[in-house]
Amino acid sequence: MEKTKVAIIGLGTVGSGVARLLLDHGDRTARHAGRVLWLEKGVVRDLKKARDCDLPAGVLTDNVDDVINDPSIKVVAHLVGGLEPARTIMLKLLESGKDVVTANKALLAEHGAELFDRARELGRSIAFEASVAGGIPIIANISTCLSANQIVSLHGILNGTSNFILSKMSDEGAPYATVLAEAQRLGYAEADPTMDVDGSDAAQKLAILAQLAFGARVDWKDIPRVGIDKLDVADVRYAKQLGYQIKLLATADLVDDTLELDVSPALVRSGSPLAEVSGPFNAIRLKGDAVGPLFYFGQGAGQMPTASAVVADMIDTAVGRTAITFNTLELWSNRQARVTTAPNDAAKAKFYLRVMVKDTPGVLAQVATVLGKHDISIASVLQHEPSLQEGIVPLIIMTHEASEGDAARACEEIDKLASVRGETVRMWVRG
Repeated sequence: MEKTKVAIIGLGTVGSGVARLLLDHGDRTARHAGRVLWLEKGVVRDLKKARDCDLPAGVLTDNVDDVINDPSIKVVAHLVGGLEPARTIMLKLLESGKDVVTANKALLAEHGAELFDRARELGRSIAFEASVAGGIPIIANISTCLSANQIVSLHGILNGTSNFILSKMSDEGAPYATVLAEAQRLGYAEADPTMDVDGSDAAQKLAILAQLAFGARVDWKDIPRVGIDKLDVADVRYAKQLGYQIKLLATADLVDDTLELDVSPALVRSGSPLAEVSGPFNAIRLKGDAVGPLFYFGQGAGQMPTASAVVADMIDTAVGRTAITFNTLELWSNRQARVTTAPNDAAKAKFYLRVMVKDTPGVLAQVATVLGKHDISIASVLQHEPSLQEGIVPLIIMTHEASEGDAARACEEIDKLASVRGETVRMWVRG
């Protein structure tokens, strides 16, 4: 059978999983590829470090030039994290005539245009299924399987760390800091979890999906985002009482020819598919104008789910399918964007509000007056007993549909009322 030589740069957790699939299940990959994917080289920083895969003699190297300068290697799994030297390595791989498979969503979100332009100039391809949602084949589904559709909405749980933390806060009633410490102990959260919990990781993935699903070119840093790091467990509890779960959602909604993007904690109706996604899992709910609603669920990270996506891309690249798709989609190109993005000021939604107020007569009327002034009507109110020490009571309000801009301005005005203590908590209700 024909042989295609491949390499892996970065034999960490995911890279070791890729090596295991290539070496232990070569018959399987050969059956799908119509050729043997022969692991020629695996590049690491430390040759002495123990690994959970057994590599044949001569495969392991600590010199990336052993791959770059070997013309017999055709496909490379680029599993280097961060921006540099990951960017430089990928450019060198492309320039040396290799097609690249990557799982680095931060690199694509930051330098996608440069890398894709260079690949096109050189007649090479970049595959990136593993960069979003781990083992869930969302990239392939949007770019090929759903190509007869215009995607009109995409709502996703794209960060497993945040979802693990929110699930624990909901199930156990534990505060954020306590659950974060547990997530770090179990390996679901990094020592520095900032990118996960402040919404940045989800925003990077949403920028990639927006490019695929809508033809939008957006800097991930421009996507409005709020993380879960300031979320009070009390709001998780109140949401449950109202019949909702709080999830960190990355959303893209097409309204006419304008795309509304957002990453923030939102209330999702209990019992709905998104609400029931617990632990470190990912899920994407999307709607196409022809196919209707679809739901994808699975492990969004982890060694073997992510390795599964990488190897599938390696097979498609070796066969030639990736090159066809890559050239046809023209991702991150200078082609005019099909849609434009806009600030969320006009975006319509129902809202959850928590206002901490003094337990005095007429407070609800004052808050309702401000909401009415901004064309926001109240759907329901939940009020608990006041604190014995402070005489402060949480006023939980669910609104009817209103614009984000009106809701934001109303909350600013409510916070200035003499009877209000602290800032009003505001979250979108996403069905």
